[in-house]
Amino acid sequence: MKFKYIVPIAFIALFSSCSSDDDNITPTVNEVEGLELIQIIVNGEQTIELYNEKGLFETGYNMISLRLKDNITDTYIEDATLSWMPVMQMPTMQHSCPKSNITKVLGKDTVYEGFIIYQMTNEDGSGWSLTLNYTIDGVDYSVSETISVMQYDNQNTASFMGSDDTRYILALIEPTDPSIAVNNMKVGLFKMENMMTFPVVADYIITLDPRMPGMGNHSSPNNTDLTFNNADNFYYGDLSLTMTGYWKLNLKLLDANNEVLKGEDVTDENESSSLYLELEF
Repeated sequence: MKFKYIVPIAFIALFSSCSSDDDNITPTVNEVEGLELIQIIVNGEQTIELYNEKGLFETGYNMISLRLKDNITDTYIEDATLSWMPVMQMPTMQHSCPKSNITKVLGKDTVYEGFIIYQMTNEDGSGWSLTLNYTIDGVDYSVSETISVMQYDNQNTASFMGSDDTRYILALIEPTDPSIAVNNMKVGLFKMENMMTFPVVADYIITLDPRMPGMGNHSSPNNTDLTFNNADNFYYGDLSLTMTGYWKLNLKLLDANNEVLKGEDVTDENESSSLYLELEF
């Protein structure tokens, strides 16, 4: 008579055990969700994965996420130190471009990130290579691979010689999704110290005069000049866009002594500055 109670009790015990096991399973988190794979670089026992929101490199500012995988264990490495050197090969010389350090993404275990600003490219996207140096458990590794950098539709970066005989690189970072409003504008400013080194330029002023060449070259109200932010080493200002379409963001670069290094005022006789960026939405 007691046998009829054994099966239900055993079933409950089995069910409880399975439920307990399920509760202990950690769900898999996709730490690159929302990003597109740009390229995979294999280096012996490791693989480097490069991601961003578009899945490609373009001229201008590129925020890039990286993951480093151990090919032997098929797991991602959480404690590595990485650096990089992008290089463009020209017919008679080679040069690099502005770039950041690579740091671990806050709140993620396997993702590192940094930015690269490609100031130019060939028509077919060729010419660039990327060298990645990294250290795992005290062992140094290095790998170089060719990459494709496509030309962005509008001018989102400018490389120019200032009146102080210094070459500067200026790159538009925000707005990435402009709207009819006063938008936050963010740019990066760098100088070419040598062919491979492009440090940040601090404490200059970038004046802003946005115009619509196709609409009588009208401007907009409530714009502010861009000033340097010591917290992240970028320049910020207000960009007022009053309608959709093509905008030319006329700029002037002033040094710490308010000397104009590049650019001119927009007047009836001068429709645009020689220093500008473009935006269309």
